[in-house]
Amino acid sequence: MKYKTKLLVERFKEILSSWNGVECITLNEAALADTLDPYFALILDVFCTSSIPDADNRCQLYGDDIAAFESAGEKDRFLIGDVPVRLEFKKTAKIDELVNIACTKHESLWLIKDSGTYGFYRLANCDIIFSRSSWIHDVRKRLKNIGDNFWKEMRYTVQFKMEHFLSDLGAACFQGDKFHYLIASAGFIKTACLTLFCINKHFEPSHRAYFKQVCELPVLPESFIAEFQTFLANSDAVDLDSRFYLAKLIAQKIVML
Repeated sequence: MKYKTKLLVERFKEILSSWNGVECITLNEAALADTLDPYFALILDVFCTSSIPDADNRCQLYGDDIAAFESAGEKDRFLIGDVPVRLEFKKTAKIDELVNIACTKHESLWLIKDSGTYGFYRLANCDIIFSRSSWIHDVRKRLKNIGDNFWKEMRYTVQFKMEHFLSDLGAACFQGDKFHYLIASAGFIKTACLTLFCINKHFEPSHRAYFKQVCELPVLPESFIAEFQTFLANSDAVDLDSRFYLAKLIAQKIVML
């Protein structure tokens, strides 16, 4: 992490932790990149047990050097110089409810199936820069012990979506519809990765990290990485029919795992 980023992290840690309603603050991995990286952003998840200052007061408390401030309910966005900052406020009670559903209340899994597991990924992996109690550590222990039923149900949901996008790929190929094919390809790529994350009991990362982390999973179909790279390659040498055949092959191997 760059020195400039560290200074900003410490600055906002001091500001946010002074609010009694703040239980924990975590730093998103997007801040670990160089500030010149186009993906760089200073993103803090701020977990709250009770009320915090309203948006207008928060804007003043952040300092006189912030620009382009906007607040959308539970998110504050602004710039400090050329550094994009995003603060996301989350209720601990809501987090506890979602973790309870994942761990024990499987009859309510439908409440989180569509939102996926990225929220859990952030809970489990972001750097803790402030913690008022053991709450975040207790949450992480629970997330490590999520049962097989959770992963089976999540896999069923995303695998069904993968098969749906594969069907769309076939239809677009038959019609020669390159626009629809591009849209279906994006959906297929994402849901294929999501299915593999579930098979490996791995929370989904940010989209930027999908390819790297999916290739590092211990359980993958035979020749998956080479086939996936070929499917992703932007080459006119591979026509739509060939790409669809490759997508079918990838999907079939994933389903068989």
